Amino acid sequence: MGKIMAVDYGKKRCGIAVTDDLQIIASGLETVPTEIIFSFLKKYFAENVVDAVVVGQPVDLRGNLSEVETDILGFIKKFQEQFPGVEVHRFDERFTSKMASYFISQSGKNKKKREDKSLIDKVSATLILQNFLEQKQR
Repeated sequence: MGKIMAVDYGKKRCGIAVTDDLQIIASGLETVPTEIIFSFLKKYFAENVVDAVVVGQPVDLRGNLSEVETDILGFIKKFQEQFPGVEVHRFDERFTSKMASYFISQSGKNKKKREDKSLIDKVSATLILQNFLEQKQR
């Protein structure tokens, strides 16, 4: 059994999280500049077995998709072309950035660390993946 990866896609950065090989626990992996996401993924997939990728779906309170959704759909299309053997799932990422900021603030990190957007993106990806795993178990 391979890992499941989550991508919190953004125009500047992508937060990445992965499961363990048993697909039980989600852990933050990295935050990668969006312009190098595919070179990062190629290297990671060459060294690890990944069965599926969960890509966050940005939805507002009214259920409308965010403007970044167009970019995400382009990312998914290119991803599926480059990695046809890896399943792609979408998962509602509503509130994950706010929850990530809250959890980071509760961890006792200093103000500079709490405002580190790359840390927030990585924690957001972890929350997306953990929520996906919990829903999958139901």
